[in-house]
Amino acid sequence: MKDIRIGIIGFGTVGQGLGHAILQQQKRLASKTGINYILRMIADTAGKPLPPEFADVTLTTDAKEVINAPDIDIVVELIGGMEPARSFLLAAIASGKHVVTANKALLSVHGVEIFQAAAEKNVEAGFEASVGGGIPVIKALREGLIANRINRIEGILNGTANFILSKMTEEGLPFAQVLKEAQELGFAEADPTYDVEGIDTAHKLAILMNIAYGQRVQLDDVTVEGISKIEPIDIKFARDFGYRIKLLAITHNHGDSVEARVHPTMVPENHMLANISGAFNGVLINGDTVGDVLLYGQGAGMMPTGSAVAADVVDIGRNIANNCVNRVPPLGWLPENLTEPSITPMESLICPWYLRVTVNDEPGVLATITGIFAQQKISIRSMKQHDRGENEPVYVVFRTHPAEESAVKQAIAEINTLEVCAGPTRSIRILQAGD
Repeated sequence: MKDIRIGIIGFGTVGQGLGHAILQQQKRLASKTGINYILRMIADTAGKPLPPEFADVTLTTDAKEVINAPDIDIVVELIGGMEPARSFLLAAIASGKHVVTANKALLSVHGVEIFQAAAEKNVEAGFEASVGGGIPVIKALREGLIANRINRIEGILNGTANFILSKMTEEGLPFAQVLKEAQELGFAEADPTYDVEGIDTAHKLAILMNIAYGQRVQLDDVTVEGISKIEPIDIKFARDFGYRIKLLAITHNHGDSVEARVHPTMVPENHMLANISGAFNGVLINGDTVGDVLLYGQGAGMMPTGSAVAADVVDIGRNIANNCVNRVPPLGWLPENLTEPSITPMESLICPWYLRVTVNDEPGVLATITGIFAQQKISIRSMKQHDRGENEPVYVVFRTHPAEESAVKQAIAEINTLEVCAGPTRSIRILQAGD
């Protein structure tokens, strides 16, 4: 039976999940693969003693010891961030070791560099855990759906944001209050910016687009809006109209260009993504051969993410044992066939909109607003007025038919300059039926 020896850099939540998965599943993995997966070394700057079950594992505070150890086959980077994670991975590759990472932020910026280095050294680079936690979305997209032209991907890819929006929807609470509760429960970081402002989701979308389209999409190619401005009144109106508000990662394939956007979205309540609640993730992929495929599960956490990292380790071990390293390229495309991104400009995006206008209740206001819409060729599907207290401004809410983004932005700018306008106009894109 062949031995595959593993070294881990970073023994935080995911590192511990991977360690426990390897130890607990060692016999099962050996019986399934004919390979003995051995956790040999762990590098962690904290230097805290390992749990008793890790008695046979060498602990060090120096990552270079793992990278340079001659008896390590696979180096797993689980420290996160850009540096020194990038340098550690490149050093491990340069030393001829296979690598695995869960680092979506790093891959969304430096992924092409890392994959190219791995190809040149003929070693493998696994990254299943970088998107969707325990959901095998990368393997599905890269291998299971290889015979498809990917038409679109729409996904809930951040459990923190989804937990907050679900709680706001269920209990009618304001964003700040739910965020505080999420932090107390451990669902949100002390600095939640990456989660609630959509940056974490954008990292993951960039990675999925690389695989779906064979384009070198990076974080800067993705348009990003977060959820911090969503108010309970918007969630109420969404429910009245038959929608749920979700932070979605969206890419649609137009052939000559592809969309790359992350933003709050009103999702029809009968849509598959509308009822994914709490800290769960869901990814809807549409291919021209298979149609719709929905992947659902836990998007974070010690054991779900550890499970995804372990899957990469096992795949690489199988390839080593069967002398077929790099049987599948990291992004599913031959490196020489990867292209530069061709991103659809947001200004040309056409979709329905939800617009909440705050105005003083005066004669002629509605006619003025609808006149602005008419000038911008925006067609109104429905309208609601929400009266507040006496002598307070009122909310006038519009749902539009599909309209061009540039026209909607221009209309909002004009409305916000009106003397009767008592607050900024809130806008949320609506996911069209069939999208």
